Amino acid sequence: MLYRNFGKTNETVSSLGFGCMRLPLLPGGDPSKIDEEKATKLIRNAIDEGVTYIDTAYPYHGTGMGSGGESEPFVGKALKDGYREKVKLATKLPSWLIKTRSDMDKYLDEQLKRLQTDHIDFYLVHSLNRKDWDRLKENGIDEFLDSAIKDGRIKHAGFSFHDKLDLFKEIVDYYDWSFCQIQYNYLDEEFQAGTEGLKYAADRGLGVTIMEPLRGGKLANNLPDEARAALNKGDVKRTPAEWALKWVWNHPEVTVILSGMNAMEQVTENIRVASESPANSLTENEVKIIEEARDIIKGKTKVNCTACGYCMPCPQGVNIPRCFSSYNNSAMFGKDDFYNMLSTEQKASNCVKCGRCETHCPQGISIRRELENVKAALE
Repeated sequence: MLYRNFGKTNETVSSLGFGCMRLPLLPGGDPSKIDEEKATKLIRNAIDEGVTYIDTAYPYHGTGMGSGGESEPFVGKALKDGYREKVKLATKLPSWLIKTRSDMDKYLDEQLKRLQTDHIDFYLVHSLNRKDWDRLKENGIDEFLDSAIKDGRIKHAGFSFHDKLDLFKEIVDYYDWSFCQIQYNYLDEEFQAGTEGLKYAADRGLGVTIMEPLRGGKLANNLPDEARAALNKGDVKRTPAEWALKWVWNHPEVTVILSGMNAMEQVTENIRVASESPANSLTENEVKIIEEARDIIKGKTKVNCTACGYCMPCPQGVNIPRCFSSYNNSAMFGKDDFYNMLSTEQKASNCVKCGRCETHCPQGISIRRELENVKAALE
């Protein structure tokens, strides 16, 4: 495993982090029913192989954004038997639930209990956008972070981000953050914070954690044949996932990549790739190969959805991520094998255009309009 300095935190962390948003589930597919035996083996194996960064959040593996999910309580159990002392633990303040200054302390204290720990190493203000950021400032987010660091409940303060570049820079400059977390992959160089935001944060001494390096798994599993053919032009043969991860690690501004690993093969492959991927290790020709694959994919993708699930649950029962996944798969591959497996309630035509989903979408997708496009294409 390779390690990198985490900005002004003065901590050193593994370049691969274990993201706990997509843990293996028990049969039935209920996101709140984690297969704890399997997931514990995955996390502990990763730690045994050198992973030192574990990332979770208040709503992960829940049924919606309004209450706590099962990821934090599970992580608390998985890190028993001495594993908590081997890692740096990251979780996030649910910014959309904060209405008062006292709410900040309430949720942090609840998270400490859920995680069975007396401190959070890396505490992020979760999924910042303009609306939540303005409300958090009004309620004293800076004073809260200062006090939580002073009393030892958190060691380092950061934020995760889902909005436009100008807001990202504003937030970076507002507070003495130690690190930040952004979405970044070879399709998203100009999306949200993007490359410019990555460099902006790093130049100011922030450690940078990367989420969605595989675009919700799409850069590993759903590539068009033409894109795979482009990647196969390299002298060194690599899986699509390996190409995508190495591209992100190639950037010296990146500290740690989060991967939502839910199978042992993924843990094994990602640890191997991480151990072979220092910054600036790709050749000029390899970068051009990835750019060719990127251009092919961008020409086919219809909806910029990473299936994060923040839009769910839909009050009408529409399975929004599955609808968009089917729509994109149809565009990229000329067919889709899953849309007709959805119930009538789950399909795009059941949308009543209430707009609730759009208030939670970190990608800023016009979900109602795109569901109309899904209906036209697939129904």
